[in-house]
Amino acid sequence: MVELSRPGGGSNAEIARAKINLALHVRGRMADGYHRLETIFAFAEFGDRLEAQSSTDIELELRGPFAGDLDAGPDNLVRKAAELLRTHSGTLAGVKLILDKRVPVAAGLGGGSADAAAALRLLVRWWKLEVEAGALARIAADLGADVPACLDGRPTRGEGRGDALSPFPSEGLTGKPVLLVNPGVALTTSEVFARWDGIDRGPLGDWRAGRNDLTLPAIQCVPMIETVLDSLGRAEIARMSGSGASCFGLYATIADRDADAMDIGNARPGWWTAVSRLA
Repeated sequence: MVELSRPGGGSNAEIARAKINLALHVRGRMADGYHRLETIFAFAEFGDRLEAQSSTDIELELRGPFAGDLDAGPDNLVRKAAELLRTHSGTLAGVKLILDKRVPVAAGLGGGSADAAAALRLLVRWWKLEVEAGALARIAADLGADVPACLDGRPTRGEGRGDALSPFPSEGLTGKPVLLVNPGVALTTSEVFARWDGIDRGPLGDWRAGRNDLTLPAIQCVPMIETVLDSLGRAEIARMSGSGASCFGLYATIADRDADAMDIGNARPGWWTAVSRLA
């Protein structure tokens, strides 16, 4: 079980907070092939940690329990974020970025998107850049549909591909105890969307009464997801995040969260869990 992580990380570091889709409604398929979504993004205090060190070039070093699941080459979103920001700003500065990969890869928790967003935030500060917020958001959008929401890192409503963002009230969310659980199975977004049945089940209103329309397709790929959801028995709300296979439970009390975490740890020691709060 991963222990609670606080926001921040220091002047030369940034926490890439794990992304959680509190609800995710798939409304249809658009002409460009992407799916039209309605979702509520929230973020855990827990996440990957990105650190900057001096260098004359752009370098990336991977550490942490899930470092072996990533490649530090040019396709890594952290490296892409650094290159795009350097090109946009015109700086000739370099940086060595050290990514402590604590969040599972291909898990529905926005790991790569959150890492890219953290790199943008960190490098604006590290390189002492003056970048207009709208320009930074456009760079984020070029990196992926979830990166703009991760850049802000606060509760946000997303529509379209998930990148048409609008403010969402954080009352009742900030500080909420949350438990993240992954059964140790990577699941690609394309694999899950390919199994979506194409039925529009209606708009997203109150997220608490909402749903994740990708849950059943994901369970078809990884039946264990249903067991994960059942294991969050003390949660007020238990759902899958994104395209899975990670699930989350939101709790009335820390004691309830920690009791579920302990039960899961005893019964399923091979599963990944992280206890945290919503940021």
